[in-house]
Amino acid sequence: MANLLGLVGDPSKVATPRPLYRLQRSKYAALVWTAMRVWLGIMWLQAGISKLWGAESTAFLHGAGVKGFASHGVPAYSWWGSFLHSFVVPNAGWIGVLVALAEFAIGAGLVVGFLTPIASIASLALLFTYVMSGTASVTAFYALFAVVLLVMWPTSSWIGIDGLISGYRQRRAASASTTSTTNTVDRRSTTIGSGTGSIEHAPNETSSDVPVLSAR
Repeated sequence: MANLLGLVGDPSKVATPRPLYRLQRSKYAALVWTAMRVWLGIMWLQAGISKLWGAESTAFLHGAGVKGFASHGVPAYSWWGSFLHSFVVPNAGWIGVLVALAEFAIGAGLVVGFLTPIASIASLALLFTYVMSGTASVTAFYALFAVVLLVMWPTSSWIGIDGLISGYRQRRAASASTTSTTNTVDRRSTTIGSGTGSIEHAPNETSSDVPVLSAR
């Protein structure tokens, strides 16, 4: 392993390209990422609400929608088609409910900016299943937005609940650091004061206790 690291280098020490680093931390760019995040979240919310309480609720909550989608879709690969027919179709009931809840949860998380990286990854995973099952539609556009949000997560989640949590943690860490520094200074002051006191009270009559050697 050491020889391999010596040959290709340590990936943990690879520097982030400067333009990407600046975009990840730019407060102005954060407004763009936030707009993208909220828009993508609204799209997922609309899809989830339609499946849970809207026109598609009957089909998805009872599995008919998923069963028809898995049965009549054109899978990207034969092994994925086998997976759809052998697993998804027999379990279409609970999978339909899971898909509806997942779309709603992803949308809600993105809109309010809560667990943004996880919501982006879940969005990509769900889009992957749609593409593999033969549905193109706007999945590529959604996937592009999700990738951007994931790459720019330091600022794409800044205006939202993630940002509030991050701010609270930063303030708490700063407070703990200040308290630790104050305690360290106090301990040093006490130590110096104790040392000075011991010097002031040191006995002066030390010559009588020291033996004197004389040459004869």
